[in-house]
Amino acid sequence: MLACLKRPVTVTADVNLNAVALTAAGLLSRLWRLTYPRAVVFDEVYYGVFISLYMKRTFFFDNSGPPFGHMLLALGGYLGGFDGNFLWNRIGEEYPSNVPVWSLRLLPALAGALSVPMAYQIVAELRFSHCAATGAALLVLIENALITQARLMLMESLLIFFNLLSVLSYLKFFNCQTHSPFSLCWWFWLILTGVACSCAVGIKYMGIFTYLLVLGVAAVHTWQLIGDQTLTSVCVFCHLLARAVALLVIPVVLYLLFFYVHLLLLYRSGPHDQIMSSAFQASLEGGLARITQGQPLEVAFGSQVTLKNVLGKPLPCWLHSHQSTYPVMYENGRGSSHQQQVTCYPFKDVNNWWIVKDPARHPLVVGSPPRPVRHGDVVQLVHGMTTRFLNTHDVAAPLSPHSQEVSCYMDYNVSMPAQNLWRLDIVNRESDRDVWKTILSEVRFVHVNTSAILKLSGAHLPDWGFRQLEVVGEKLSRGHHESLVWTVEEHRYGKSQEQHERELELHSPTHVDTSRNLSFMARFSELQWRMLTLRGEDSEHKYSSTPLEWVTLDTNIAYWLHPRTTAQIHLLGNVVIWASASLATAAYALLFLWYLLRRRRRVCDLPEDAWHRWVLAGALCAGGWALNYLPFFLMDKTLFLYHYLPALTFQILLLPPVLQHIRDHLCRSQLQRSLFSALVVAWFSSACHVSSTLCPLTYGDKSLSPDELQALRWKDSWDILIRKH
Repeated sequence: MLACLKRPVTVTADVNLNAVALTAAGLLSRLWRLTYPRAVVFDEVYYGVFISLYMKRTFFFDNSGPPFGHMLLALGGYLGGFDGNFLWNRIGEEYPSNVPVWSLRLLPALAGALSVPMAYQIVAELRFSHCAATGAALLVLIENALITQARLMLMESLLIFFNLLSVLSYLKFFNCQTHSPFSLCWWFWLILTGVACSCAVGIKYMGIFTYLLVLGVAAVHTWQLIGDQTLTSVCVFCHLLARAVALLVIPVVLYLLFFYVHLLLLYRSGPHDQIMSSAFQASLEGGLARITQGQPLEVAFGSQVTLKNVLGKPLPCWLHSHQSTYPVMYENGRGSSHQQQVTCYPFKDVNNWWIVKDPARHPLVVGSPPRPVRHGDVVQLVHGMTTRFLNTHDVAAPLSPHSQEVSCYMDYNVSMPAQNLWRLDIVNRESDRDVWKTILSEVRFVHVNTSAILKLSGAHLPDWGFRQLEVVGEKLSRGHHESLVWTVEEHRYGKSQEQHERELELHSPTHVDTSRNLSFMARFSELQWRMLTLRGEDSEHKYSSTPLEWVTLDTNIAYWLHPRTTAQIHLLGNVVIWASASLATAAYALLFLWYLLRRRRRVCDLPEDAWHRWVLAGALCAGGWALNYLPFFLMDKTLFLYHYLPALTFQILLLPPVLQHIRDHLCRSQLQRSLFSALVVAWFSSACHVSSTLCPLTYGDKSLSPDELQALRWKDSWDILIRKH
């Protein structure tokens, strides 16, 4: 203590001025005039809708990816005081004063800016020179497409940031492993690796490619660690356990946390409710929850119910009937039963109500006490408004001739008796005596006489069926396809035996109080399944492209055009950087195969440390490019140029190490090294010149003449917008 009083307390810190300068340059390039243009730019019209719904706590469904990226964009709006009151109707619409444009674009811009020093750190952690590390960062800094994408309210810069953070964190952890395993620094970087991987996956499903890359490299290093004879078995076990927790358990827990916060925020009923199950909808405030609040939980004989099909495609719909009958003869010459039509109707309607009847008893009311319907019970379904029984028989359905027609039976005094008995099959039952429950139970109706199962075919009936959806009896059913499964959505205990009183009852609200909150895991499972399986209608877009066009930069996207001048923003890459990155990847692959063959012949062209550095750089950078690019060839979806940006970033990281390798190991003399260095300087100058030339299309802050715009159309496939005055 006395020593501290005698001498001043000093703190010494190592500051990497390269990293500081690169960070400042990244912030300047991405944040400069961030509010320009003060108008909706390209996909901001898409993401903006979700941000408004977050601000209003309204549930939405987006199958493009998990919710973490949406929440980050919404966080920017929240910090800026955005109230969500803006209609995201069209690209180019000007933002009013209540939309905090700077805050909404801030987080993507910061992510893009911080990607610059991270590129420097990654190449440095790969043990390449600071010159190569600085070169990688400068290439990320001046790449036009990366600048454009980062300055807007879009996802790609966030995804790239967490991709790079996961790779950088793993490299930091790997380098700590050699000198200080299980230290505080070692634990920090290992856990941060898992967190960053989870965040990447949480932004877009594309992030899983980088997660798999990190897991693959970590698995190889772990396998090598297991063979280290200097470590005890207990030490090896601790290493394995630490990696399993950090790289497997933590990402899963965080991924669940993203959905937990997402569902916690979006507790109100919204425009996408009908995509979800009745149970999910009932868990939201308003909407179906307002209708179903207080309904009886257990379906009993005499219950009045509406039955919703679980499939929800092509439209969410309810089992329905009305007074109209099937035509005697269809247009193709086939005949029908001329019975009352049964359809699936995509709107709430009093004709959606059915009464669950006990075949052995006549009353259509619930007894006292109620007798619950259980799995395996035989029931009759009586249409509430017409009192006719749900029926099927050996008559071909109108649009699905291999299935049976479903109708409400009308007695024409012909040789076609009623066949209206159905056996209840609870698909998600826990035991064979489960009770049929409102919303929670998923059930099938199996016809007793023919074993056909009540099914939504999804086909739209002609005008005689009012364009409603066809319902059939499926005789050759396999498994539990969702089109065969129904849930009770609205439910009341019937009390009126007289038809006139019953019709009044069918219009009245329910009164019995019953709670049935859906657990988080049930809601998460359903939402995740819908995201993975529900496909939107992918239509061809003017600016859609193929993966082959990305590598050669044969495409661009016009993001925004000034309404009065020729100022415009394009997603357009730096042709020098894109071409050089592709050549560097090809050069790396050829050199790697050459060295591998030579090493097989016991010829080692590189020292062991240089070889391991070379292999690790290729595994992370070339592997990152391949994993983030090649899967798009297998995807059946509309693709755009911005999908290539994560892969491009990994390619850019590989470029300076390849150049350094050529200079250090392939240039034999000092003269060759000097000439090669001069060529690299000239090449980098040309990349800077291209970046500067394309700046008016990157920032959109300068109005160009038609001749200047035409001069920037370096490829015929580029769609540069030229106004004709």
